[in-house]
Amino acid sequence: MTRTQAVVATLVAYQVVLVVIGFLAQRRTRDGEDYFLAGRRLGPIVAAISASASSSSAWTLLGVSGMAYSSGLSALWLFPACVGGFCLNWFVLAPALGRVSRERGALTVTEVLAGFGTMGQRRHIKLVASILVLLALLTYVASQFQGAGKAFANTFPDLDFEAAVLLGSAIVVLYTLLGGFWAASLTDTLQGFVMAATAVVLPIGVLAHVGFADFFARLEAVDVPGYTSLVGPRSGFAAALGFVAGLLGIGLGYPGQPHVVNRFMALREGARELRVARRVAIGWAVVVYAGMILLGLGARLAFPVLDDGENAFTTVANRLFPPMVSGVMVAAVLSAVMSTADSQLLVAASTITSDLGFSGGSQQKLLAQSRWVVLVLSACAVLAALFVEQKIFDLVLFAWSAMGAAFGPLLLVVCLRGPVSYRGTLASMTAGFSLSVGAYVLGKLGFVGAMGLGAWGGTLERVLPFVVALAIAVSCRKPK
Repeated sequence: MTRTQAVVATLVAYQVVLVVIGFLAQRRTRDGEDYFLAGRRLGPIVAAISASASSSSAWTLLGVSGMAYSSGLSALWLFPACVGGFCLNWFVLAPALGRVSRERGALTVTEVLAGFGTMGQRRHIKLVASILVLLALLTYVASQFQGAGKAFANTFPDLDFEAAVLLGSAIVVLYTLLGGFWAASLTDTLQGFVMAATAVVLPIGVLAHVGFADFFARLEAVDVPGYTSLVGPRSGFAAALGFVAGLLGIGLGYPGQPHVVNRFMALREGARELRVARRVAIGWAVVVYAGMILLGLGARLAFPVLDDGENAFTTVANRLFPPMVSGVMVAAVLSAVMSTADSQLLVAASTITSDLGFSGGSQQKLLAQSRWVVLVLSACAVLAALFVEQKIFDLVLFAWSAMGAAFGPLLLVVCLRGPVSYRGTLASMTAGFSLSVGAYVLGKLGFVGAMGLGAWGGTLERVLPFVVALAIAVSCRKPK
């Protein structure tokens, strides 16, 4: 068996397992609540690992290792940013959101945010929130399909990028259509374990290849300015502070991701379940993010000249490991893609069918219409993945930051402090989203750099919008 055949065989076996899970989950999917929240019966380990995998997309495996490969030790700030985001979600938001969503019978995050006011006001809030969700999630899903294309194209040189995108997206759509949230949660759990195993095996492999003894000494010799500095090539306190604050701001986006926090709504009720889930999720984050940063640094020493740093992951897997192991490693990238994309497709579908009220009639009709919506949204995301060129790291952070600023501050205030007024809710969402998108666009057009704020681009995109949206939500809180 050739190397290519061995990798293909491993990938096919892995995909068959996922599709089988989809068919099995279909038996447990009888109505809309099953399709979108697994009947609120999710166990702590499944909830923890599936939420972790959903929040850690192709950006985690390809983007984080790619940044470490390209930028060096300055990528270490991603570790406290992301692990801190996990802590914010599981210690602060999870217990409150689970309680509030049960009290109101809410199936989606949007329903939690729109649970106050008149019927017309709730409809307006759902409409605005749904538009923001769809804009961000379609961008996010497209980036996941691009990640699948990169993994396939780098592993199989004869496979076109377009064909790779179509192949990866087809598997995601198939099992998401079949089993909905049950399928997404169960497959995400399997994929989360594969990602964690990969985050242990690949760094050990590349470190064994380059040698442990003089690892940091060899990093010092890398011919990239500021490679062993925690702030990269930036000079001056202001530039360094802006860079660090921008990366740490990634953690603020975690509470505002509907495809992640809906696991808190689906988790079985009970203090023990929450405690177990919290420990598992944070432990997973420590292993995966530390492993990816270490992998990127080791790959720089092993393969110093790569055209794209985001290929460091697959390059190490394909060149340093046997074919069967390489197949599992590439499957890990697909796991990261699928575990995020399937959850996002379900959230987008629930937004259209439930939040926007485009469905009517029985729960079975809602289930059927939701599957059609998943299919249509997937087609749109595939087209975007094929025709929009952008680094996965940048594209994911754009969508992540926009959703995080739009929903995170408001969700924290609603769940922890009580209802926010109708106008305050709309103002908080739109201000957070528009400020984040505006900062991103101005940065890409060069205006932020022209104003001498280049090092503060991440802060303007991720921290400032969150703070403004939070201030609006707090100031517009309704008295109890």
